[in-house]
Amino acid sequence: MMAVRHHQALRGVLLENEPMARHTTWRVGGPAERYYQPADIADLAQFLAALPGDEPVFWVGLGSNLLVRDGGIRGTVIATSGLLNGIGQVDAVTVRVEAGVSCAKVARFCARLGLTGAEFLAGIPGTMGGALAMNAGAFGGETWRLVRAVETLDRNGQLRERSAADYSVGYRAVQGPEGEWFVAAVLELAMGDTDAAAARIRELLDKRAASQPTQQPNAGSVFRNPPDDYAARLIESCGLKGRCVGSACVSTRHANFIVNTGGASAADIEALIELVAATVQQQSGVSLVREVHIVGEESGG
Repeated sequence: MMAVRHHQALRGVLLENEPMARHTTWRVGGPAERYYQPADIADLAQFLAALPGDEPVFWVGLGSNLLVRDGGIRGTVIATSGLLNGIGQVDAVTVRVEAGVSCAKVARFCARLGLTGAEFLAGIPGTMGGALAMNAGAFGGETWRLVRAVETLDRNGQLRERSAADYSVGYRAVQGPEGEWFVAAVLELAMGDTDAAAARIRELLDKRAASQPTQQPNAGSVFRNPPDDYAARLIESCGLKGRCVGSACVSTRHANFIVNTGGASAADIEALIELVAATVQQQSGVSLVREVHIVGEESGG
Protein backbone atom coordinates (compact mmCIF):
# COMPACT_ATOMS: atom_id res chain seq x y z
CA MET A 1 0.00 0.00 0.00
CA MET A 2 1.19 3.50 -0.82
CA ALA A 3 2.28 5.38 2.27
CA VAL A 4 2.01 9.14 2.51
CA ARG A 5 4.12 10.94 5.05
CA HIS A 6 5.38 14.43 5.66
CA HIS A 7 9.09 14.61 6.38
CA GLN A 8 9.56 16.24 9.76
CA ALA A 9 11.86 18.99 8.55
CA LEU A 10 10.18 19.53 5.18
CA ARG A 11 7.04 21.23 3.97
CA GLY A 12 6.48 19.06 0.90
CA VAL A 13 4.82 15.64 0.59
CA LEU A 14 6.68 12.35 0.17
CA LEU A 15 4.81 9.43 -1.39
CA GLU A 16 6.14 5.88 -1.46
CA ASN A 17 5.56 3.34 -4.25
CA GLU A 18 3.69 5.96 -6.26
CA PRO A 19 2.43 4.63 -9.65
CA MET A 20 4.10 6.67 -12.40
CA ALA A 21 1.19 5.88 -14.75
CA ARG A 22 -0.58 8.69 -12.85
CA HIS A 23 2.14 11.16 -13.80
CA THR A 24 2.99 10.42 -17.46
CA THR A 25 1.00 11.42 -20.52
CA TRP A 26 1.24 7.90 -21.95
CA ARG A 27 -0.55 6.73 -18.77
CA VAL A 28 1.91 3.89 -18.26
CA GLY A 29 4.75 3.19 -15.84
CA GLY A 30 5.47 1.24 -12.68
CA PRO A 31 5.87 2.73 -9.20
CA ALA A 32 8.51 5.20 -8.05
CA GLU A 33 10.14 4.12 -4.79
CA ARG A 34 9.83 7.70 -3.57
CA TYR A 35 7.94 10.60 -5.15
CA TYR A 36 8.48 14.06 -3.67
CA GLN A 37 6.17 17.03 -4.14
CA PRO A 38 8.11 20.11 -2.97
CA ALA A 39 6.40 23.10 -1.40
CA ASP A 40 8.73 25.52 -3.21
CA ILE A 41 12.34 25.89 -4.36
CA ALA A 42 13.68 26.45 -0.83
CA ASP A 43 11.92 23.31 0.40
CA LEU A 44 13.28 21.34 -2.55
CA ALA A 45 16.81 22.55 -1.80
CA GLN A 46 16.46 21.27 1.76
CA PHE A 47 15.09 17.94 0.54
CA LEU A 48 17.95 17.40 -1.94
CA ALA A 49 20.54 18.24 0.71
CA ALA A 50 19.10 15.54 2.98
CA LEU A 51 19.21 12.76 0.36
CA PRO A 52 21.97 10.13 0.50
CA GLY A 53 24.71 10.91 -2.00
CA ASP A 54 24.09 7.73 -3.97
CA GLU A 55 20.31 8.13 -4.23
CA PRO A 56 19.18 8.21 -7.89
CA VAL A 57 17.10 11.33 -8.61
CA PHE A 58 14.67 11.78 -11.50
CA TRP A 59 12.77 14.96 -12.33
CA VAL A 60 9.26 14.85 -13.77
CA GLY A 61 7.11 17.73 -14.97
CA LEU A 62 3.98 16.84 -16.93
CA GLY A 63 5.56 13.50 -17.89
CA SER A 64 5.01 14.36 -21.55
CA ASN A 65 8.37 13.29 -22.95
CA LEU A 66 8.88 10.28 -20.74
CA LEU A 67 8.44 6.52 -20.85
CA VAL A 68 8.70 4.90 -17.42
CA ARG A 69 9.18 1.15 -17.69
CA ASP A 70 6.70 -1.23 -16.06
CA GLY A 71 9.11 -2.15 -13.25
CA GLY A 72 9.10 1.46 -12.04
CA ILE A 73 11.86 3.75 -10.80
CA ARG A 74 14.35 2.93 -8.07
CA GLY A 75 15.23 6.10 -6.24
CA THR A 76 13.44 9.41 -5.83
CA VAL A 77 11.28 11.25 -8.33
CA ILE A 78 11.00 15.03 -7.92
CA ALA A 79 7.64 16.33 -9.14
CA THR A 80 7.57 19.93 -10.39
CA SER A 81 4.30 20.32 -12.28
CA GLY A 82 1.96 22.68 -10.47
CA LEU A 83 4.38 22.83 -7.53
CA LEU A 84 7.32 24.97 -8.67
CA ASN A 85 4.70 27.21 -10.22
CA GLY A 86 5.89 30.80 -9.80
CA ILE A 87 5.58 33.11 -12.80
CA GLY A 88 5.93 36.87 -12.89
CA GLN A 89 7.10 39.89 -14.87
CA VAL A 90 10.59 41.12 -13.97
CA ASP A 91 10.73 44.23 -16.15
CA ALA A 92 9.22 45.52 -19.39
CA VAL A 93 10.39 42.61 -21.54
CA THR A 94 11.46 39.85 -19.13
CA VAL A 95 9.52 37.18 -17.26
CA ARG A 96 10.71 34.77 -14.54
CA VAL A 97 9.22 31.29 -14.75
CA GLU A 98 9.72 28.35 -12.37
CA ALA A 99 10.28 24.83 -13.67
CA GLY A 100 6.83 23.42 -12.90
CA VAL A 101 4.86 25.97 -14.94
CA SER A 102 3.37 24.48 -18.10
CA CYS A 103 4.73 25.83 -21.38
CA ALA A 104 1.18 26.64 -22.49
CA LYS A 105 0.68 28.81 -19.38
CA VAL A 106 3.91 30.69 -20.13
CA ALA A 107 2.67 31.41 -23.65
CA ARG A 108 -0.66 32.76 -22.39
CA PHE A 109 0.94 34.78 -19.57
CA CYS A 110 3.32 36.54 -21.97
CA ALA A 111 0.55 37.20 -24.47
CA ARG A 112 -1.60 38.86 -21.81
CA LEU A 113 1.31 41.19 -21.02
CA GLY A 114 1.58 42.14 -24.69
CA LEU A 115 4.93 40.37 -24.98
CA THR A 116 5.67 38.33 -28.09
CA GLY A 117 8.08 35.52 -28.91
CA ALA A 118 6.73 32.84 -26.58
CA GLU A 119 3.63 31.92 -28.58
CA PHE A 120 5.21 28.68 -29.86
CA LEU A 121 5.38 27.38 -26.28
CA ALA A 122 1.62 26.79 -26.49
CA GLY A 123 2.42 23.84 -28.74
CA ILE A 124 4.74 22.12 -26.24
CA PRO A 125 2.87 19.69 -23.94
CA GLY A 126 5.28 19.93 -21.02
CA THR A 127 6.68 22.15 -18.29
CA MET A 128 9.32 24.85 -18.45
CA GLY A 129 11.83 22.62 -16.66
CA GLY A 130 11.58 19.96 -19.33
CA ALA A 131 11.68 22.56 -22.09
CA LEU A 132 14.89 24.00 -20.63
CA ALA A 133 16.50 20.57 -20.26
CA MET A 134 15.99 19.57 -23.91
CA ASN A 135 15.60 22.92 -25.71
CA ALA A 136 12.06 21.98 -26.61
CA GLY A 137 10.60 23.54 -29.71
CA ALA A 138 7.45 23.77 -31.79
CA PHE A 139 6.29 25.61 -34.89
CA GLY A 140 9.78 26.91 -35.63
CA GLY A 141 10.45 28.28 -32.13
CA GLU A 142 12.99 27.00 -29.60
CA THR A 143 13.04 27.51 -25.83
CA TRP A 144 16.63 28.70 -25.45
CA ARG A 145 16.21 31.53 -27.96
CA LEU A 146 14.25 33.22 -25.16
CA VAL A 147 16.50 32.37 -22.20
CA ARG A 148 18.51 35.17 -20.61
CA ALA A 149 19.36 33.39 -17.33
CA VAL A 150 18.49 30.28 -15.33
CA GLU A 151 18.40 29.20 -11.70
CA THR A 152 19.68 25.73 -10.81
CA LEU A 153 19.89 23.38 -7.83
CA ASP A 154 22.53 20.72 -7.26
CA ARG A 155 22.60 17.55 -5.13
CA ASN A 156 23.63 19.54 -2.09
CA GLY A 157 20.69 21.92 -2.40
CA GLN A 158 22.94 24.76 -3.59
CA LEU A 159 20.97 27.35 -5.59
CA ARG A 160 22.83 29.13 -8.39
CA GLU A 161 22.02 31.76 -10.98
CA ARG A 162 23.64 31.27 -14.38
CA SER A 163 23.55 33.17 -17.66
CA ALA A 164 22.50 31.56 -20.92
CA ALA A 165 26.15 31.84 -21.99
CA ASP A 166 27.04 29.06 -19.51
CA TYR A 167 25.24 26.53 -21.75
CA SER A 168 25.89 24.99 -25.14
CA VAL A 169 22.57 24.65 -26.91
CA GLY A 170 21.60 22.75 -30.06
CA TYR A 171 18.62 21.04 -31.61
CA ARG A 172 16.81 19.29 -28.71
CA ALA A 173 20.06 19.31 -26.76
CA VAL A 174 21.47 21.39 -23.89
CA GLN A 175 24.85 20.97 -22.23
CA GLY A 176 25.98 22.84 -19.15
CA PRO A 177 27.50 22.43 -15.70
CA GLU A 178 27.26 18.82 -14.48
CA GLY A 179 25.02 17.83 -11.59
CA GLU A 180 22.66 20.81 -11.70
CA TRP A 181 18.95 20.89 -12.42
CA PHE A 182 16.89 23.80 -13.74
CA VAL A 183 14.40 25.26 -11.26
CA ALA A 184 13.61 28.59 -12.95
CA ALA A 185 14.45 30.75 -15.95
CA VAL A 186 14.33 34.40 -16.93
CA LEU A 187 12.95 34.78 -20.45
CA GLU A 188 13.45 37.82 -22.66
CA LEU A 189 10.56 38.67 -24.96
CA ALA A 190 9.70 41.55 -27.29
CA MET A 191 7.09 44.24 -26.91
CA GLY A 192 4.07 43.46 -29.02
CA ASP A 193 0.32 43.33 -29.21
CA THR A 194 -1.80 41.27 -26.81
CA ASP A 195 -4.55 40.51 -29.33
CA ALA A 196 -2.07 39.48 -32.03
CA ALA A 197 -0.18 37.21 -29.63
CA ALA A 198 -3.40 35.60 -28.42
CA ALA A 199 -4.55 35.07 -32.01
CA ARG A 200 -1.21 33.44 -32.86
CA ILE A 201 -1.57 31.06 -29.89
CA ARG A 202 -5.09 30.07 -31.02
CA GLU A 203 -3.77 29.52 -34.54
CA LEU A 204 -0.95 27.26 -33.33
CA LEU A 205 -3.24 25.26 -31.02
CA ASP A 206 -5.74 24.75 -33.87
CA LYS A 207 -2.88 23.57 -36.08
CA ARG A 208 -1.69 21.18 -33.39
CA ALA A 209 -5.19 19.79 -32.82
CA ALA A 210 -5.60 19.22 -36.56
CA SER A 211 -2.28 17.44 -37.06
CA GLN A 212 -1.62 15.60 -33.78
CA PRO A 213 -3.53 12.91 -31.82
CA THR A 214 -4.27 15.24 -28.92
CA GLN A 215 -7.28 13.19 -27.77
CA GLN A 216 -5.28 10.00 -27.10
CA PRO A 217 -2.55 9.39 -24.50
CA ASN A 218 0.79 10.15 -26.17
CA ALA A 219 4.18 11.65 -25.31
CA GLY A 220 4.65 14.11 -28.14
CA SER A 221 7.19 13.50 -30.88
CA VAL A 222 8.95 10.17 -30.34
CA PHE A 223 11.96 10.85 -32.58
CA ARG A 224 13.97 13.94 -33.44
CA ASN A 225 13.74 15.17 -37.01
CA PRO A 226 16.90 14.17 -38.89
CA PRO A 227 18.79 16.92 -40.77
CA ASP A 228 16.75 18.27 -43.69
CA ASP A 229 13.98 15.72 -43.23
CA TYR A 230 11.08 14.78 -40.98
CA ALA A 231 10.83 11.69 -38.80
CA ALA A 232 7.09 11.48 -39.52
CA ARG A 233 7.70 11.41 -43.29
CA LEU A 234 10.25 8.61 -42.96
CA ILE A 235 8.01 6.55 -40.66
CA GLU A 236 4.99 6.99 -42.93
CA SER A 237 7.02 6.13 -46.03
CA CYS A 238 7.84 2.78 -44.41
CA GLY A 239 4.14 1.99 -44.12
CA LEU A 240 4.17 2.14 -40.34
CA LYS A 241 1.14 4.37 -39.70
CA GLY A 242 -1.30 2.33 -37.63
CA ARG A 243 1.27 -0.38 -36.77
CA CYS A 244 0.69 -1.69 -33.25
CA VAL A 245 2.41 -3.70 -30.57
CA GLY A 246 -0.25 -4.70 -28.09
CA SER A 247 -2.32 -1.57 -27.45
CA ALA A 248 0.49 0.82 -28.43
CA CYS A 249 0.06 2.10 -31.98
CA VAL A 250 1.75 4.49 -34.40
CA SER A 251 -0.78 7.29 -34.77
CA THR A 252 -2.70 7.36 -38.02
CA ARG A 253 -2.87 11.14 -37.68
CA HIS A 254 0.85 11.85 -37.17
CA ALA A 255 3.41 9.09 -37.73
CA ASN A 256 5.93 10.47 -35.21
CA PHE A 257 3.44 9.94 -32.38
CA ILE A 258 2.75 6.66 -30.60
CA VAL A 259 -0.60 6.46 -28.85
CA ASN A 260 -1.90 4.28 -26.02
CA THR A 261 -5.19 3.05 -27.42
CA GLY A 262 -6.15 1.61 -24.03
CA GLY A 263 -4.31 -0.71 -21.70
CA ALA A 264 -0.88 -0.52 -23.33
CA SER A 265 2.14 -1.39 -21.21
CA ALA A 266 5.40 0.50 -21.23
CA ALA A 267 6.95 -2.64 -22.73
CA ASP A 268 4.49 -2.43 -25.65
CA ILE A 269 5.45 1.18 -26.30
CA GLU A 270 9.18 0.53 -26.04
CA ALA A 271 8.93 -2.47 -28.39
CA LEU A 272 7.05 -0.34 -30.93
CA ILE A 273 9.65 2.45 -30.68
CA GLU A 274 12.38 -0.12 -31.41
CA LEU A 275 10.36 -1.63 -34.28
CA VAL A 276 9.86 1.79 -35.90
CA ALA A 277 13.54 2.73 -35.58
CA ALA A 278 14.71 -0.63 -36.97
CA THR A 279 12.29 -0.50 -39.89
CA VAL A 280 13.26 3.05 -40.87
CA GLN A 281 16.95 2.14 -40.59
CA GLN A 282 16.46 -0.93 -42.78
CA GLN A 283 14.31 0.72 -45.44
CA SER A 284 15.79 4.21 -45.65
CA GLY A 285 19.25 3.94 -44.10
CA VAL A 286 18.40 6.74 -41.65
CA SER A 287 19.12 6.16 -37.96
CA LEU A 288 16.37 7.94 -36.03
CA VAL A 289 17.36 9.47 -32.69
CA ARG A 290 14.81 9.07 -29.90
CA GLU A 291 13.45 12.27 -28.41
CA VAL A 292 11.50 10.49 -25.68
CA HIS A 293 13.43 9.60 -22.50
CA ILE A 294 13.11 5.99 -21.30
CA VAL A 295 13.80 5.38 -17.61
CA GLY A 296 13.21 2.75 -14.97
CA GLU A 297 13.31 -1.00 -14.58
CA GLU A 298 11.81 -3.60 -16.86
CA SER A 299 8.98 -5.54 -15.26
CA GLY A 300 10.36 -8.09 -12.85
CA GLY A 301 13.82 -6.48 -13.13
